[in-house]
Amino acid sequence: MSAEPQERLAAVLAGIGPLAVAVSGGVDSLTLAALAHRVLGAEAALMVHAASPAVPAEATARVRAEAARAGWTLRVVQAGEFADPNYRANPVNRCFFCKTNLYGTIRAVSDRTMVSGANLDDLGEYRPGLDAAREHAVRHPYIEAGFDKAAVRALARALGLGEVADLPAAPCLSSRVETGIRIEPETLAFIHAVESLVGGALGVSAGAKRAVRCRVRAAGIVVELDPDSLAVLDADRRGDLALRIRATAPLGLPEAPVRFMAYRTGSAFLTGPSA
Repeated sequence: MSAEPQERLAAVLAGIGPLAVAVSGGVDSLTLAALAHRVLGAEAALMVHAASPAVPAEATARVRAEAARAGWTLRVVQAGEFADPNYRANPVNRCFFCKTNLYGTIRAVSDRTMVSGANLDDLGEYRPGLDAAREHAVRHPYIEAGFDKAAVRALARALGLGEVADLPAAPCLSSRVETGIRIEPETLAFIHAVESLVGGALGVSAGAKRAVRCRVRAAGIVVELDPDSLAVLDADRRGDLALRIRATAPLGLPEAPVRFMAYRTGSAFLTGPSA
């Protein structure tokens, strides 16, 4: 990455002044937090991470590790979205309620300007979380500085963040549950366990550019894989994994056979913003 984009983003952060970064544990927020810390220092840059049943434990561990390594000021909070019946109902705009709880919690621990890791690529999708951000006066430094996802990854490499730069996209675990199916902590724990099981069986590491998604749908459980992973999973291995997955499924999930399919972004999301 040339110096100019980084300098442009640094200028945006410096112009905001003391701030609170919402850090999920993905490449976008971790990279933003790293630069904010370097530009503003530990006193002016507060990092806030929400631990939740919807957040994989390794994401929380990653945030804690980066904070310890770099000397960030970090607050780990419970955003409380699981106490919100609107969120638990899993409507089309579930992310609005998730982010509303998150930003309300951050505001309760800090009166600083809140910033998110949203980038230009996010503007081309239906993102109800951005509506919640607007209502809470959250700023998006990447968007203000003209950064897309590729630029964020380039910045992560320029900052020496190692494997963070290559982290695959990792939406929250609730995104795997088909719209309209109630969000339950036990379901999310099952989803995470399935993805760990299948990823381990295929040798897919957490930082690999491969896709393993467990979708819970009204029609049954679907494991979505990138083409390379799907190609090496023969009938015998599929059958063995399906039995192991079904044996650990919590009560209440559809009892149809486990299916393996090609990965599609957002395939558990059924309806659009006009629904």
